[in-house]
Amino acid sequence: MPEQSNDYRVVVFGAGGVGKSSLVLRFVKGTFRESYIPTIEDTYRQVISCNKNICTLQITDTTGSHQFPAMQRLSISKGHAFILVYSMCSRQSLEELRPIYDLIKELKGPDLSQIPIMLTGNKCDESAELREVSTSEGQAQAAEWGVGFMETSAKTNHNVKQLFQELLNLEKSRNVSLQIGGKANSRVAKDKCALM
Repeated sequence: MPEQSNDYRVVVFGAGGVGKSSLVLRFVKGTFRESYIPTIEDTYRQVISCNKNICTLQITDTTGSHQFPAMQRLSISKGHAFILVYSMCSRQSLEELRPIYDLIKELKGPDLSQIPIMLTGNKCDESAELREVSTSEGQAQAAEWGVGFMETSAKTNHNVKQLFQELLNLEKSRNVSLQIGGKANSRVAKDKCALM
């Protein structure tokens, strides 16, 4: 069972350019930037209430590069929950998630089924001609891994808050949740956590 601390750590993984930073910035700050700026590692924090206590949702936005395997292992070992992001316009970006999922499985071991993981197809706002990964292919990959699935667009803000809400809904060891738009999501019990 993960340690009960005042931080709930979510780690975001994916290839370069799939929109990891854009998803996190859209969720945390409500902003979107058109330009691509590669990330080494950034951490963002939100205050939430958790099990009727105040705690911090700490979101780690990782590099899309494979140059830092030690950082990747450390992020996984400290993480409570994971968002695996691919671009719906790049089959390669979905394939690049397989070794990351395998590493999570290796490091988390028998606890894997208790760990919230969302597979996320980002850039769903792009035209159908640019799409390389269908919704059904994304769903099939998520089912194979036994993880949640959602398609998002950081650009249009489609399903961004819902992605984080659904990730937290998968948490089994403590009650963590967000409130969307100031009122509780219908699946959220009153003692669950809320964005403050």
